[in-house]
Amino acid sequence: METKRRLPKAVIILLIIIASAAAAVGVAALALHIYGFRYMRVPASDMSAEDGEEYNKFLGVVDKSGNIYRGRIIYANGLSATVDPKTGFVEYSNGDRYKGTLKDLERDGHGRLEFENGDVYEGDFVMGAITGSGVYTYKNGDVYDGDFVDGKKSGDGKYTWADGSVYDGGFENDKKNGAGKYTWADGSSFEGEYSFDLKNGTGKYIYANGDVYEGGFRDDVRSGDGTYTWANGDSYTGQFSSNLPNGEGTYTWAKGRSYTGHFVNGVIVRAAEDEGDTPDTNTPEGGTDTEG
Repeated sequence: METKRRLPKAVIILLIIIASAAAAVGVAALALHIYGFRYMRVPASDMSAEDGEEYNKFLGVVDKSGNIYRGRIIYANGLSATVDPKTGFVEYSNGDRYKGTLKDLERDGHGRLEFENGDVYEGDFVMGAITGSGVYTYKNGDVYDGDFVDGKKSGDGKYTWADGSVYDGGFENDKKNGAGKYTWADGSSFEGEYSFDLKNGTGKYIYANGDVYEGGFRDDVRSGDGTYTWANGDSYTGQFSSNLPNGEGTYTWAKGRSYTGHFVNGVIVRAAEDEGDTPDTNTPEGGTDTEG
């Protein structure tokens, strides 16, 4: 009859130590979990993914609802952040600060982002990007209140410059686009159609000196059919190009007389019957409509 071989005493002691250590680790892990310690690894959004890295990571403490309370976030693009429960801010390694809701370690929902350069944005975020509606205040005093898509002004909004000039209307990809009204600090204004920051289509321009042009524009220049009315009461209705009467049109003097015929670069081709009434078709600012 064979006798069972007993394990050496040293091996038995080693096994007991290993089992005890494993149990201690398990108890410690359970305690850490109970007290809110977490390690998270979540897929990165397009905003934070870079160089093939696909995950954002977090090590720290969460509250009873699972929301991040304190700890450190490492983003896939190399940016890192510290969550400070005392201030309520997420402090980024590039100097930016954020207070608001997070989802999958990204800014998502409503929040306030203070940039290192002094700019401040308060409004909506989607997966780390400024998307939705909000107010962006620039360090120089300019303010934009309106819609954003991926950090760029897109949709309807109002941009107010520090000097008091205001544009209220459509935007696309950070440029004025669609219908809008631009009012300059000197009192002049334009209301009409824009195409990527340039006046295109029809609109009404009121100059600071009282002159008014209403009609067509092309690439910021008066072009096509329109009417220009001078502050002295004279007016021209007809064709424009290069900001001046060009083509067929009618010039009406404030006194009541009028001339209908052909114009070239603002000049009547046929001499006026009364040279004293030869029209001065010069327009403010040399015929240019510059925006502040």
